[in-house]
Amino acid sequence: MSFNIVCDSCTDLTKEDFEKGCYTWIPLTLLIGDEEIVDDDTFDQHSFLEKVANSKGACKSACPAPEAYMEAYKKADDIYVVTLSAELSGSYNSAELGKKLYEEELGEKNIHVFNSRGASSTQLLIARKIYEYASQGMSFEQVVEKVEDYIRGQRTFFVLETLDVLQRNGRLSKVNAVLATALNIKPVMEGTKEGIIQKLAQARGTKKALAKMAECIVKEGQDLTERILAIAHCNCYERAVYLKKLLEDKLEVKEIIIVDTKGVSSLYACDGGVVVAY
Repeated sequence: MSFNIVCDSCTDLTKEDFEKGCYTWIPLTLLIGDEEIVDDDTFDQHSFLEKVANSKGACKSACPAPEAYMEAYKKADDIYVVTLSAELSGSYNSAELGKKLYEEELGEKNIHVFNSRGASSTQLLIARKIYEYASQGMSFEQVVEKVEDYIRGQRTFFVLETLDVLQRNGRLSKVNAVLATALNIKPVMEGTKEGIIQKLAQARGTKKALAKMAECIVKEGQDLTERILAIAHCNCYERAVYLKKLLEDKLEVKEIIIVDTKGVSSLYACDGGVVVAY
């Protein structure tokens, strides 16, 4: 049985992932003022961040059409789908609707849509976990069960230079909108198990906030000796390396990887943002 992993474009896959030949990329559309930018392989992060910084209009994203998912579902016998948290984006619902459209037109097949309950590096780890299990020859049902269990144990944390884009797009329903920006206070945010975003801690300055985030991860007390931890960064590789060293000094982790944010993650993380998942 062949398999394909369909990912919306907030899944920060790498070149090495795509070279495996089993991933299909479903782009969201990025809206900067009146300009529409498709989050595909033509995405230019540097140019995009400049446009966001200079924009006086809205900066937001639009989820893919169900038909885009439906077309991707034709690629293999077993289809696994990874989307942004259903609580943060319409991408999950679009993927589910694409499944219904496919089944109405072409009949039932093995299609499962995973609600990541996160974004960015969270989705990357889910996609790689699907690949790990499916490439071992596990049945469709086994892969779905094991990956859903993996998702229930995932954690996501992030520190951003600014929460402006998230706030303007209604993604921070449980966060106090009044932040002490004049005092350079940087909140440490977490993605909850329900897939929403909330403030966990704070520190003055980004470097101290990254250290505070590392402390929060250590305090979680999870056994990470068999887990991979992924750090996604938006145009701030040095910060990602700094955080990686902090974590390596305090934790026993199977592996820590660093990846670049793609378009959607770059929009919401903003220039200088760091997202950690495991």
